[in-house]
Amino acid sequence: MEQIAKAVKKFNLCGDVRGFIPYGNGHINDTFKVVCDNGATDREYILQAVNNNVFKEPEKVMENIEKVTKYLRPFVKEDREVLTLVPTLDGKTFYKDENGYFWRMYDFITDSVCIDRVESDEDFYQSAVAFGNFQRMLSDFPAETLHETIPNFHNTPSRYNDFLKALEEDKCGRAAGVKEEIEFIKARKDFYSILIDSNKEGVLPLRVSHNDTKSNNVMLDAKTRRPLCVIDLDTIMPGFSVTDFGDSIRFGANTAAEDEKDLTKVNLDLHLFEIYAKGFLEGCGGQLLDSEIMLLPEGSKMMTIECGMRFLADYLAGDTYFKTHYPEHNLDRCRTQLKLVAEMEKNWDEMKNIVKQYCKN
Repeated sequence: MEQIAKAVKKFNLCGDVRGFIPYGNGHINDTFKVVCDNGATDREYILQAVNNNVFKEPEKVMENIEKVTKYLRPFVKEDREVLTLVPTLDGKTFYKDENGYFWRMYDFITDSVCIDRVESDEDFYQSAVAFGNFQRMLSDFPAETLHETIPNFHNTPSRYNDFLKALEEDKCGRAAGVKEEIEFIKARKDFYSILIDSNKEGVLPLRVSHNDTKSNNVMLDAKTRRPLCVIDLDTIMPGFSVTDFGDSIRFGANTAAEDEKDLTKVNLDLHLFEIYAKGFLEGCGGQLLDSEIMLLPEGSKMMTIECGMRFLADYLAGDTYFKTHYPEHNLDRCRTQLKLVAEMEKNWDEMKNIVKQYCKN
C-alpha cells in the first residue's frame, strides 16, 4: 500500500487524494481507482502498475499510447471518447519507482460501464462498432511507426514454436496429463502461417491493431449503452484487422466463460458472430479490403487456437505469464479455447457465408 501511495503522489492530480482501491479484472497489470477531493465534486483517476515481466520496455508501451491517443483526439466529440494520460509532476507519461516498476495514470471515464461478459446482442454489437471505429479512425496512421512492444505477439508460428519449447522443457512435469490438448494443437500446425502468408501476398495489409479486443476493453455510456472509448492500449502495435476481429469472437461469441470447466457449455454462437461482423464492418466504414473481410473467420480461428496454445504453454511452464487463481486455471482456459476451435471448424462454411455478404465485389 505504501508503494501505491507513493506512486499516486508523483502525478499531477486535481485535489487532495482521499483514497484508492483495486479496480477491474485484468490478467496482466495491477489497477487501482484513485479518488481525489476537488471541492464540490470528486475527481477520479485510474492508476496502473505496468507489468514489466510482460512488457520488457515499458517506455515504448507508453510512447505508443501517447502517439495513438494524441492522433485520435481530433476525431472524438468529447474527452470521454479517448483515453487521457495524466502527466507526472515532472511532465512525463509514467513514473518509474526505485524498484523498477512503471506507473501510469489516466482520467477516469465518468458515467460509463465496462462489461466482462456480453449481456445482450446490442452490447456486443456496440462493442464491435467501437473496435471498427477504432480501425477506421486509425486507417491512415502509419502502423510501421509504432513499436512492437511484445515481439511476435500475434505471430502464430512463433507462438507455436514457444509452445513446443515449453512442451520440450516440461518444467513442472505436467505434459503427461495433457496429451489430448497437445495433439490437438500439433494437428493444426499447417494452419498457423495463413495470415502471415496473406500479408506477404498483399491481401492482408499491415494496420494499427489493438490486439486485445475483448468486450471489457470498451467503455459504454452508462445511460445509452453506446460505445465511448476503447481502453487498454498496452498491446497496440502493427498488426492485422482480422486478428482484432478474431479476438473479440473467441471471447464474445463463446457461449461460456473463458475458464469454464464444463466443456459441454462451450459453443460458437453464430448469431453473435453475425452481429459482431455487422457492427465491426459498419464501424470500419468501408476501410477494409474484400480480401481482409474474407479472412475474418481465419482471424477468429487463429486467435482462438493461438490463445489456447499460449494458455497451455504457460501451464506447462508453471503459470508465469497469466494471472491464475488455482493450479489448473490455465489448463481450463486452454480447454475452452480448443473446444471453441473445434466448434468453428464445424461451422466454417456458415462463418464464411456471413462475412461474404459484406464484400463490395
